[in-house]
Amino acid sequence: MSAKKRILIADDMHECILSLLKEYGYDPVYLPIIDRAGILEIISDFEGLIIRSKTAVDKELIDAGINLKLVARAGAGMDKVDEDYLNEKGIKAINAPEGNRDALGEHALGMLLSLLHRISSSHQEIKTHKWDREGNRGIELKGKVVGIYGVGNMGMSFARKLRGLDCEVIGFDKYKGAFEGGFIKNVELDELMERSEILSLHIPLYPETRQLFNETYLRKFKKMKVLLNTARGEILNTAGLIKLLEDGTLYAAGLDVLENERLFDYSTMEKAQLDKLNSFPNVVITPHVGGWTYESYQRISEVIAQKIKDELQ
Repeated sequence: MSAKKRILIADDMHECILSLLKEYGYDPVYLPIIDRAGILEIISDFEGLIIRSKTAVDKELIDAGINLKLVARAGAGMDKVDEDYLNEKGIKAINAPEGNRDALGEHALGMLLSLLHRISSSHQEIKTHKWDREGNRGIELKGKVVGIYGVGNMGMSFARKLRGLDCEVIGFDKYKGAFEGGFIKNVELDELMERSEILSLHIPLYPETRQLFNETYLRKFKKMKVLLNTARGEILNTAGLIKLLEDGTLYAAGLDVLENERLFDYSTMEKAQLDKLNSFPNVVITPHVGGWTYESYQRISEVIAQKIKDELQ
């Protein structure tokens, strides 16, 4: 092996990561289109692995990486990384939520304002030469209670973006006792459910959060009229969401993620559910781009390179 620590970059990254890793004394090997079989074949030669979301870092891959010291997820979600087994093997796991949190916070705010002021739906009507002012009367964010479920990097970023909009921001996170900045009130889950008029989901996907937000759980949020999910699609049950939209419990929903984002591989039921969601003028869906901007693309690489330097040195 090379005297320099070798880092396999197994997915698309901003070009700056190569120069940064070299500057920090590493030997990066950039193979953005390598598949899982290719990774398994060569991973034993590397001390570091950088992936995005296409590669599952499971027991098989970890065992193959006999020289691994670090696995880096270029992004926030770690649901495809077996952190417990990495820890058992003494391999460090890192991610880079600092890199795209501002992008996601802005995206969540944009979706919310579009829904409240019917920007997307009225634009679609204009395309069909329909001019309906009364039918597109908006709702102001001012004075509303925004509940944030999960106050990590993403939830906190969204809360920061809400400053100056004269709404009350409350948050629940079972792993945190206090929130920095003083612009978000830490509440118990019961209060979040009782008071939230707008609910924004920012929790990771784990076994205990998968399908957590089903119809029964959603109905516990007594005053909720707008639901935003920019976290992971699998935490929200699509069928339950549709029922709340159909009976008018929800005024609007903004989704940057879906239970299954492989639209080309949909079952008949999944196609019907997506068609139903698309039939609601008060639903906005974007293709998992909340944290995906030109700026975050570079920033994630910078954060990952710095963390690798800190950990391996």
